[in-house]
Amino acid sequence: MKTLGTHNYYVYILTNINKTVLYTGVTNDLKSRLYWHKNPEGGNNHFTTKYKCFYLVYYENFQDIEQSISREKQIKGYSRLKKENLINTFNPDWNFLNETIE
Repeated sequence: MKTLGTHNYYVYILTNINKTVLYTGVTNDLKSRLYWHKNPEGGNNHFTTKYKCFYLVYYENFQDIEQSISREKQIKGYSRLKKENLINTFNPDWNFLNETIE
Protein backbone atom coordinates (compact mmCIF):
# COMPACT_ATOMS: atom_id res chain seq x y z
CA MET A 1 0.00 0.00 0.00
CA LYS A 2 1.27 3.41 -0.97
CA THR A 3 1.18 6.17 1.64
CA LEU A 4 0.28 9.65 0.57
CA GLY A 5 2.95 12.10 1.66
CA THR A 6 3.04 15.84 1.67
CA HIS A 7 4.63 16.01 -1.75
CA ASN A 8 3.60 18.67 -4.21
CA TYR A 9 3.78 18.20 -7.94
CA TYR A 10 2.59 20.65 -10.53
CA VAL A 11 1.49 20.30 -14.12
CA TYR A 12 1.76 23.70 -15.72
CA ILE A 13 1.37 25.55 -19.00
CA LEU A 14 3.63 28.40 -20.04
CA THR A 15 3.24 30.79 -22.93
CA ASN A 16 5.24 33.55 -24.58
CA ILE A 17 4.52 37.28 -24.28
CA ASN A 18 2.20 37.20 -27.32
CA LYS A 19 0.43 34.04 -26.09
CA THR A 20 1.07 32.24 -29.37
CA VAL A 21 3.09 29.27 -28.06
CA LEU A 22 2.12 26.82 -25.30
CA TYR A 23 4.46 24.58 -23.32
CA THR A 24 3.29 21.94 -20.84
CA GLY A 25 5.55 20.63 -18.10
CA VAL A 26 5.62 18.91 -14.71
CA THR A 27 7.71 19.75 -11.64
CA ASN A 28 7.87 19.33 -7.89
CA ASP A 29 8.98 22.96 -7.37
CA LEU A 30 7.02 25.34 -9.54
CA LYS A 31 8.67 28.55 -8.35
CA SER A 32 12.17 27.24 -9.05
CA ARG A 33 11.15 25.76 -12.39
CA LEU A 34 9.71 29.10 -13.49
CA TYR A 35 12.99 30.76 -12.57
CA TRP A 36 15.04 28.23 -14.56
CA HIS A 37 12.80 28.54 -17.61
CA LYS A 38 13.47 32.27 -17.63
CA ASN A 39 17.15 32.06 -16.59
CA PRO A 40 18.60 28.95 -18.23
CA GLU A 41 22.20 27.98 -17.58
CA GLY A 42 24.52 28.50 -20.51
CA GLY A 43 23.24 28.90 -24.03
CA ASN A 44 20.84 26.00 -23.94
CA ASN A 45 18.46 25.35 -26.80
CA HIS A 46 15.45 24.16 -24.84
CA PHE A 47 11.97 24.73 -26.24
CA THR A 48 11.06 27.34 -23.63
CA THR A 49 14.28 29.27 -24.26
CA LYS A 50 13.93 29.14 -28.03
CA TYR A 51 10.29 30.28 -28.00
CA LYS A 52 10.56 32.52 -24.90
CA CYS A 53 7.87 30.61 -22.99
CA PHE A 54 8.33 32.01 -19.51
CA TYR A 55 4.81 33.07 -18.55
CA LEU A 56 2.67 30.82 -16.36
CA VAL A 57 -1.00 30.78 -17.39
CA TYR A 58 -2.19 27.48 -15.93
CA TYR A 59 -1.26 24.93 -13.29
CA GLU A 60 -2.68 21.99 -11.37
CA ASN A 61 -1.40 20.63 -8.07
CA PHE A 62 -1.01 16.93 -7.27
CA GLN A 63 0.38 14.95 -4.35
CA ASP A 64 1.19 11.87 -6.42
CA ILE A 65 3.95 11.90 -9.04
CA GLU A 66 2.31 9.21 -11.19
CA GLN A 67 -0.93 11.21 -11.36
CA SER A 68 0.93 14.38 -12.27
CA ILE A 69 2.96 12.69 -15.03
CA SER A 70 -0.20 11.06 -16.40
CA ARG A 71 -1.97 14.43 -16.42
CA GLU A 72 0.98 16.12 -18.12
CA LYS A 73 0.91 13.50 -20.89
CA GLN A 74 -2.85 13.92 -21.24
CA ILE A 75 -2.59 17.70 -21.62
CA LYS A 76 0.35 17.40 -24.03
CA GLY A 77 -1.91 15.26 -26.21
CA TYR A 78 -4.63 17.92 -26.30
CA SER A 79 -5.21 20.07 -29.34
CA ARG A 80 -4.37 23.76 -29.08
CA LEU A 81 -8.10 24.53 -28.76
CA LYS A 82 -8.55 22.09 -25.88
CA LYS A 83 -5.52 23.58 -24.07
CA GLU A 84 -6.94 27.08 -24.61
CA ASN A 85 -10.27 25.95 -23.15
CA LEU A 86 -8.47 24.52 -20.12
CA ILE A 87 -6.63 27.81 -19.59
CA ASN A 88 -9.81 29.85 -20.17
CA THR A 89 -11.61 27.92 -17.42
CA PHE A 90 -8.76 28.40 -14.94
CA ASN A 91 -7.50 31.85 -15.98
CA PRO A 92 -9.99 33.53 -18.36
CA ASP A 93 -7.88 36.67 -18.86
CA TRP A 94 -4.68 34.68 -19.42
CA ASN A 95 -2.96 36.67 -16.69
CA PHE A 96 0.69 35.82 -16.14
CA LEU A 97 0.68 34.03 -12.79
CA ASN A 98 4.43 33.84 -12.15
CA GLU A 99 4.39 36.34 -9.29
CA THR A 100 1.49 34.58 -7.54
CA ILE A 101 3.51 31.39 -6.92
CA GLU A 102 5.09 31.12 -3.49
